[in-house]
Amino acid sequence: MVRSRLLAIAPLSVVAALALAACSPASDGDKGDDRPESPLSAYLSSIWGGDLSTEEQEARYTEQQKKSEELVAQCMSEEGFDYTPNIQSVSFSSGNDIEWKPDDRDWVTQYGYGMVNYPGRDEPPTDQQEYVDPNQDYVSSLSESEQTAFYEALYGPSPTEEELNEDGSYEYDWTKAGCQGWAQHESGANPMMDEEFESINDAINDFYTKMAEDPGFAKIDADWASCMADAGHSGFAKQADAQTSISDKLNEYYNGQTAYVEDDPKLAALGEEEIALAIADLDCREKTNYRDEYEKVQFALEEQFIADNKADLDALKAAAEQAS
Repeated sequence: MVRSRLLAIAPLSVVAALALAACSPASDGDKGDDRPESPLSAYLSSIWGGDLSTEEQEARYTEQQKKSEELVAQCMSEEGFDYTPNIQSVSFSSGNDIEWKPDDRDWVTQYGYGMVNYPGRDEPPTDQQEYVDPNQDYVSSLSESEQTAFYEALYGPSPTEEELNEDGSYEYDWTKAGCQGWAQHESGANPMMDEEFESINDAINDFYTKMAEDPGFAKIDADWASCMADAGHSGFAKQADAQTSISDKLNEYYNGQTAYVEDDPKLAALGEEEIALAIADLDCREKTNYRDEYEKVQFALEEQFIADNKADLDALKAAAEQAS
């Protein structure tokens, strides 16, 4: 079995989703949830099946998982181990049943950014189907050294200290990810794992990383920041800084906790601070027409990126459709 070396990074579906979330500003409070999808977001969504129904996504994932797990079993057999394909039922939640409206004034008045308090926070968790590993009995029958060899064959060796970044992350290399990595690559479930699309993957990630720094956003952020200063909330250069400030304080609070404190007044006070800041943020976005102005710049940048990289994007789209 030939496993040619290929350095790859995280799947585009994950990277793009994070980038979209990080670079897209919050909506104006009077706009509802009917904002147009950005050009590049729509392009990537069509590539990764975001335009499919929940049932279609579940069917696609199940088929891809079945194909990949059959290859894992083949690979593990060649490595000298028994392996039962691990095909679990999967369901996708669209989140439509969760009241998450960070741009609605009534919602913001109650939850702020939804960080300290949020819908469903005090509700008990719903019952979930218990996960059962079909290989657990077989693995348990192996000696300790055989178990170590089994998991190394399945997932590959742990990264070395030299391969780890300061934050503990590391660059994914499917050739070092054991039978799982090989099977996912062979099944074609993620075309970005193919060497052919490494450059466009890098280009997309680089675009989203740098987009927020485009000078076209400078006046938009400056107008918003001036409004916030007038409202008594100075020190923010960009709209995202406001929510980040609460996130930082919340992390500081939890890092300083040595024991759980029910109805802690410190946390309650932070929740009130969050709501006050989020309301001011919402007011300033409305006063400066923040979202409309931001989208003009964002959409123009994305349209230019698509025009500059259309051939590679179309090739990626065709590969993704063929794999589905």
